[in-house]
Amino acid sequence: MRLKFLDRQNERSRLTRAFSGRDGSFCCLYGRRRCGKSRLLQEVLPGSSSVYYVGDEREPNLQRASLAASIAAVLPGFDEVTYPDWSSLFERWYREAQKGAILVLDEFAYLVSGSRELPSIIQKLVDQYADKTVHLVIAGSSQRMMQGLVLDAAAPLYGRAREIMEIGPLGAAWLREAFGLSRAIDVVKAYSVWGGIPRYWELALDSHSNSEAIQDLVLDPRGVLHSEPRRLLLDDLRETTQASSILSLIGGGCNRISEIASRLEKPVTSLTRPLSRLLEIGLVSRELPFGAPSRSGKKSLYRIRDPFLAFWFRFVEPNRSRLEAGSLETVAVEIEKTIAIHQGAIWETLVRDSVPLLPIEKISWRPARRWWGAGTDRKMFEIDVAAESVDGKSLLLGEVKLTADAKASARAIHELQNKAARFPPARNYDRVIMKLFAARSTGQKNKILVSADDVIDVLK
Repeated sequence: MRLKFLDRQNERSRLTRAFSGRDGSFCCLYGRRRCGKSRLLQEVLPGSSSVYYVGDEREPNLQRASLAASIAAVLPGFDEVTYPDWSSLFERWYREAQKGAILVLDEFAYLVSGSRELPSIIQKLVDQYADKTVHLVIAGSSQRMMQGLVLDAAAPLYGRAREIMEIGPLGAAWLREAFGLSRAIDVVKAYSVWGGIPRYWELALDSHSNSEAIQDLVLDPRGVLHSEPRRLLLDDLRETTQASSILSLIGGGCNRISEIASRLEKPVTSLTRPLSRLLEIGLVSRELPFGAPSRSGKKSLYRIRDPFLAFWFRFVEPNRSRLEAGSLETVAVEIEKTIAIHQGAIWETLVRDSVPLLPIEKISWRPARRWWGAGTDRKMFEIDVAAESVDGKSLLLGEVKLTADAKASARAIHELQNKAARFPPARNYDRVIMKLFAARSTGQKNKILVSADDVIDVLK
């Protein structure tokens, strides 16, 4: 099912402005696969004066012939010549292209991998034809290579781009619109599997239910997304074994670097670089307790940032042999029994992400974190949400529940009050505000309960 185009208004307006300028422009789009880079470009490009080409892993001479054939749609006869190198092809494009023409080279990393001279050639032509109203866009899923091409000060294309856009996942509010879901709990359940990746949403919408989509797309070894994590890692990493192992352990509950190192039987120092790389490409996040300085490494916890990958490494990776043997339904039943724990963790993350965007008690809040540690009574406990007001005078403490009836809500509020009384940083604030966040609440509404719909709706 093809989704209508969602969000990306800022990106659309910036690209449209670049293509409407009096001078030529050079733009770069990058980001994780299936986030909608190609769809964004297709929505923005004028059909009559634009060329859209997707690179692949063929030999350069074959790619030049394919690109020339694509260009021939707007420059007749362009493909009647054999181009011995990239310089001659792009030189002719820039020379003969009409005013306002746009050339898009998608999956640009594939072209560069076979022709290392390509960035230097493009840099020369971008500079040479800067006054001509011809536009060039490069795009790609290899975040490592795309960032290196335009953000590395030593790269030929550094400083040339008018727009450099990282196209990331969409917010949970857009999933609500895409799936037509009215209940917040249903949004959380869908988002906990498909995250903010529009292409995953399209695929899932072809099924009659979320559980059916999980079996067909993810659990089934023939499913389109069964091997998706490997593809994502191959986009950005030369060697994926160590990264897969780290993600597998984090997905299984090893969140401290010391635990991961122990399970891998490697020194902690050997994991610093691979973890840093996973952080850079956005697959893993580093979590610190509220109030801890950013360099407090000993208290760091590592978590899989993306909901789909978190689901996959928690439920699919440990069961791959059984799934290959055909035990899809058995594994699916087992997942259904424990998936609420995963959904609850995703809901917690959504709540914390929403705090700076919600005017709780008409106060502006800084980004929220979890807190864990010893209370004033020296007993260990955790707080799901802790945030400081922008003016530094107020403290927000929150308890997060996936579902809560009247009794559960009352119990959660009582527990939160008890924790607040023992929370060491509380003494530093003039006011402590306590809130309960439940994705589904069947109890009576009260001032402490924050609407789950409000949480979802601000995440755009």
